Amino acid sequence: MFDTQRVDGINLKYNAPVTLTFALLSLLALALAELTDGWTTQNLFSVYKSPLTDYLTYPRFILHVLGNTDLTTCTANVIVLLVVGPAAEDRFGSAKVLTAVLLTAIATGLVMWFLFPDAVLMGASGEIFMLMVLASFASVRGGYIPLTLLLVLVLYLGSEILQAVTGTAGLSELTHIAGGAVGVLLGLVYSHSARAAV
Repeated sequence: MFDTQRVDGINLKYNAPVTLTFALLSLLALALAELTDGWTTQNLFSVYKSPLTDYLTYPRFILHVLGNTDLTTCTANVIVLLVVGPAAEDRFGSAKVLTAVLLTAIATGLVMWFLFPDAVLMGASGEIFMLMVLASFASVRGGYIPLTLLLVLVLYLGSEILQAVTGTAGLSELTHIAGGAVGVLLGLVYSHSARAAV
């Protein structure tokens, strides 16, 4: 399915299946929102403090990452996904990146559900933070920690954690922290298992 395809003399390859599928599903979710006048976004692609007796509460813990408010936000998220996702998939494999995406979706969904009962969460910002960190771990080899990884942790996660410590963090900052934390934990685990396999 993901083999190289030849189209008019050009070789095309579905080189990062998780990243590309995630991007395409995000665009599809936005199109469905337009076609259903926002029904799918409200009922499938966003998470909020819905009762546990509502059977749609559970898929929303994952599907909320596909929701977007408009084309500009969706396009910005997709562009960043396409920049950072392939490096993580190339280094750790699609199965591990898919696991990371799902765990991040659940973690950010639970953060929202428990801590922000009056808010609504949608979008892939937590996944983007996770993939930034995970992609930075892609260059961890031979026991060396790349300076780029440290800069990502300090610049991206550091500012979010500072806001949390000073009490100015909102929902987006806490979901970024949750995504970054998943990226750090899985980056350490994946890097260790990759080194052990060598």
